[in-house]
Amino acid sequence: MMRNVITLTEAAAARIRELVENADQPVSGLRISVKNGGCAGMSYKLDYVEAPNAADDVVEDKGVKVFVDAAAVLFLLGTELDFQTSKLQSGFVFNNPNQTSACGCGESVALTPADSALLKQ
Repeated sequence: MMRNVITLTEAAAARIRELVENADQPVSGLRISVKNGGCAGMSYKLDYVEAPNAADDVVEDKGVKVFVDAAAVLFLLGTELDFQTSKLQSGFVFNNPNQTSACGCGESVALTPADSALLKQ
C-alpha cells in the first residue's frame, strides 16, 4: 500500500477548503511543488489546480485535495502541512522531516530527498 506523501492538519484543510471555495474560477485543489531558489536552495510553492496533471500525486485528506508535483514527492515525503495564525502573520507551515536547514528569513529551505522505498510503507 502506498502512503500519502503529505498529511494535513485540520487548520490546513480548513484553509485549503476556504481558498478553493473562494477562488476566482473553479479549481480542484492546491498543487504543492518545490522550486530552486533562495539563499538555502529551495522553496515551497502553492498554486491553484484548475486541471489536474496526470503525473501529480493526489492526496485526499480531511475533505480536500492536494496535488503534489511529481518532481517534489521525495522532497515532501512525510511532511505535515499546517496553517498557523499569529498576531503578525498567517500562513502554511511545512513540518518536513526532509528539511535539513532554512535561511534566516524563512523564505527558502534546504531539502534532502527521502528514500523512495519509504513510499511503499
